[in-house]
Amino acid sequence: MTRLNVLREGEGPIVVLSHALGCDLHMWDGVAEVLARAHTVLRYDHRNHGGSEVVPGPLTMQMLADDAAALIAREAGAEPVHFVGLSMGGMTAQALAPTHPQLLRSVVIANSSAYYPDRAPWRTRVETVQAQGVSAIAPGAVARWLTPAYAATPEGAEAARRLHATLSATDAAGYIASCDAVAAIDFRESNRGIRTPTLVIAGNQDEATPPSMSEAIVEAIPGAKLARIEAAHLSAVERPVEFTQLLIDFWRSL
Repeated sequence: MTRLNVLREGEGPIVVLSHALGCDLHMWDGVAEVLARAHTVLRYDHRNHGGSEVVPGPLTMQMLADDAAALIAREAGAEPVHFVGLSMGGMTAQALAPTHPQLLRSVVIANSSAYYPDRAPWRTRVETVQAQGVSAIAPGAVARWLTPAYAATPEGAEAARRLHATLSATDAAGYIASCDAVAAIDFRESNRGIRTPTLVIAGNQDEATPPSMSEAIVEAIPGAKLARIEAAHLSAVERPVEFTQLLIDFWRSL
């Protein structure tokens, strides 16, 4: 079993927060602070990220989903959870929902995609990391993650600094394996089998996973709802209060 770094906070219905590629559980600091007032919040580092185990070898999104399933079974017992994933975490949610539905009360898929028709940009990124290290792609990645207006504020500049440091510290081989897993996703058919209540969140200024990708996810999952937020790719970092309110409103509707 993969050793995952997990942080547990608060009391109440259980929420699991799953972060983006190249980030760690601190990506959720702002959201977790609000949610923990009335929920048990479990946030964790994916394998090959943060304080979790770096596992050699190829990686698939189903492996990340199985990691999450093992974590939920261990930490939540028989109680199904609200699973919230952003970007790679949203892909983990898409792999988790059809294969482990008994563990879930709901899923939220934020700033994510079900499929990449062109994998060439991912190959270019992998080649850059192989040649120059993760720090070489960090400035461009962080620039895509936050809107320029937010990054220009003191709060946004500090968020960008922390994100840059986290990404740069990510194990290169683990990051490459994670990139390969992301590039290979194809949930276009399996999403049609999801029966767990689903909310999809799109960032209006998200260039990494544009709103059209969120719309495609909503079209495939029966009964899925779409919400939009005025943010770039890491909407939970840029707009934590608004992001959290979308979650709470969705859960109240169930």
